[in-house]
Amino acid sequence: MGISMAVAKAWVERWERQQQRYAVDREERFTVITDVVEHVTAGRPRPLLLDLGCGPGSLAARLAERLPDAEIVAADMDPLLLELGRTHHANAARYVDTVIGADGWTDALGLRRPLDAAVSTTALHYLPEPVLLDTYRRLAALLCPGGVLVNGDHFPPAERSCSGVTAHVGRRRAERTGGHAHEDWQAWWTAAARDPELADLVAERAQRRAARAGGAGGADLSADRHAELLRRAGFRHVAPVWQFGDSAVLVALKGD
Repeated sequence: MGISMAVAKAWVERWERQQQRYAVDREERFTVITDVVEHVTAGRPRPLLLDLGCGPGSLAARLAERLPDAEIVAADMDPLLLELGRTHHANAARYVDTVIGADGWTDALGLRRPLDAAVSTTALHYLPEPVLLDTYRRLAALLCPGGVLVNGDHFPPAERSCSGVTAHVGRRRAERTGGHAHEDWQAWWTAAARDPELADLVAERAQRRAARAGGAGGADLSADRHAELLRRAGFRHVAPVWQFGDSAVLVALKGD
């Protein structure tokens, strides 16, 4: 199921453009996440970072560029996106095939020491609330004292009457930056299925999704609700550090 470097490069670049439709100021959000990790891990030799729901390695690659001494483990359940990351961003991370929130998912990571930081972007919102709480608890256990969890995602406002306003702000920002003009999620996957080098991995992805069908869907939780769950999970300090529309970066620090 190998993918050539040229094909991987083309599809990862196409993925980057597609994702601009969904993550407001995506590049700035990546930068903010990396700023937090750089600050928290300053002075630590070879910090260990975990990228949750890594996709094709977009965030891992940016972290590796800024923090070349870091060891990065990147986890996802999508066979195609993982293979794109392993091929195009091979030196950025060690890629792990695991389903976040499933039984034994943290064992699959193969961690041999505590994490200094865990990061995620546009990945954890699909988890049902009980699974999300358990995931946060497991991450708190994996992190070293003073470690950090940084989550960049879509967080609807706690005041639902304001959701139309925040969504509008995000859409207008996407229009000004040109993100809305790129192909959407479904168009990217439809095109990928037609590429002979990707077809087998797309088929494997479909089989996995079918096997997992019927489970509870993710919760549409506000940043305040996430903060409450994080505190219940053992994180002492939780705060948003950046927001534009519904797109925000939430930081949770484990106590020393």
